[in-house]
Amino acid sequence: MEIEGRDSEIRSESPASVDEASALAAAQALAEERYKELQYARAEIENVRKRAERIALERLTSGRKAMVGKFLPVLDNLRRATTYEHSDGLREGLGATLKEFEALLASEQLRPIDIVGKPFDPRLAEAIATRDVPEVDDGTVIEEVRRGYLLGEDVLRPALVVVAKHSDSA
Repeated sequence: MEIEGRDSEIRSESPASVDEASALAAAQALAEERYKELQYARAEIENVRKRAERIALERLTSGRKAMVGKFLPVLDNLRRATTYEHSDGLREGLGATLKEFEALLASEQLRPIDIVGKPFDPRLAEAIATRDVPEVDDGTVIEEVRRGYLLGEDVLRPALVVVAKHSDSA
């Protein structure tokens, strides 16, 4: 009997309350749909993030493999040079290795700074000493202690140099 009483209450609702109930049901359905869309969007964002990380790691690994692969012939020449018993063979082997290594670095746009005999440029070199050399102009680089390198147009490592400086004895 109690059930019958409830049914009669529902049936006796006004048309306005029926509209409110259907509007509420529609709003709930829309909210549920939007929530599912939000969950889907979050999952998609996470998938994109993971894919981007994977691609970045693959590119890094590929670049590392390519660079290390270029060093292998240099390693082979060094290993070959250590098998020579005579110093001339060792010197030739090391010379060949040095040339190959310089060519490898040049292929990566690394080039040495040509500085000896030129005016000192603090953007390209660090002066670690001066020497009085009368036959050379003051401020000229006379010796390279450590070679400097450019990577593209940027200084990767400045050269360490000795610069001519005339003594002021007069």
